Amino acid sequence: MKVTFPHMGNSWIIIQALFESLGVEFVVPPFNSKQTLNIGTKLAPESACLPLKLNLGNYVEAAAQGADTVAITGGSGPCRFGYYGESERQILKDAGLNYDVVILELPEGRLLGLVERIHYLVGKKNSWASVIRAVYFAYRKSLAMDRIEVLIHGFRPRAQNPNEANQLYEEAKRRLVLAMTDEGVQGVVRWLQARIREKQAEHPESLAIQPLKIGLVGEIYTLLEPFTSCDVEKELGNLGTYVDRSIYLSGWVGQHLFQGLAQGYRPLKPYYHLAKPYLKHFVGGHGIETVGSAVHYARQGYDGIIQLLPLGCMPEIVASSILPRIQEDYNLPIMTLTFDEHTGQGGIQTRLEAFVDLLERSRDKKEETNRGGLIRA
Repeated sequence: MKVTFPHMGNSWIIIQALFESLGVEFVVPPFNSKQTLNIGTKLAPESACLPLKLNLGNYVEAAAQGADTVAITGGSGPCRFGYYGESERQILKDAGLNYDVVILELPEGRLLGLVERIHYLVGKKNSWASVIRAVYFAYRKSLAMDRIEVLIHGFRPRAQNPNEANQLYEEAKRRLVLAMTDEGVQGVVRWLQARIREKQAEHPESLAIQPLKIGLVGEIYTLLEPFTSCDVEKELGNLGTYVDRSIYLSGWVGQHLFQGLAQGYRPLKPYYHLAKPYLKHFVGGHGIETVGSAVHYARQGYDGIIQLLPLGCMPEIVASSILPRIQEDYNLPIMTLTFDEHTGQGGIQTRLEAFVDLLERSRDKKEETNRGGLIRA
């Protein structure tokens, strides 16, 4: 058995840690690219959403490296992600790739069921205790990965040039991949913190910068996978804005795979309460999280919100119909960006620049109004 999995942002680092800890032979697919998307688009139904097309491309590219088993998480409710496992199994079979597809979800809500499926992947040579330890270590590594991303989000708009942040980010990820102990994982976070402090000490004036704050909300795959979103996080940071997103990997794992037994870097549960005045029932996917996190960012004084979603994503379409109410209630600009295989980097960049310009003018106007009020007082 040689296991592969679909890409979703930096999740490959965490999955690799799990399989390495347990001695499982695995294949990390090539990172998402135009080639990956072209392969998946040819295999998938025309109406399929973008993540499914990229998943299929990942599997085909991994098969060329000898992969014969797919590990994929599951889902439930009115979101097509819940059907990915079985749909992809059949599509791959029709394409002549007889993959064994293992869906990592909680059968009938049983955490033990998830552990059983992981145990099937890793084989009888690993004890239950070793599987649980490996899962927990991978989870702790996901916490560190999220912390690294947040540190970069804070540093990027204050960096002297974009390459500084990019280089630190890539080096931190490289170090995290190699770290296979708790001390090593935490050491990577401390290393990045120290390097950022050094950079800021070289240019102390950067600490006085008060960048615009933009919250990213939406469907998890589009939020986490930079190829899908045309690297919105980095592009916004390069435009001088501080970016935060509503969902981080460890928070999603804690809520959906561990059923709330672990909270993750950014717990999702508080969003449910915040969403209730606007959306009182489950709509699938991350629709409730999108609405609740938009309220969260509005209350935290963010300057704007951007919703990211793949074309045809039903839960996010429901959420996007509600966001204008939040925009009106909090007087907060909200923009929605939809992605499919035809989306171009240039068009997204233009819209981001226009949105940031809007926010800058809005903030300048507020500051002028406040100064005028102080003078009149």
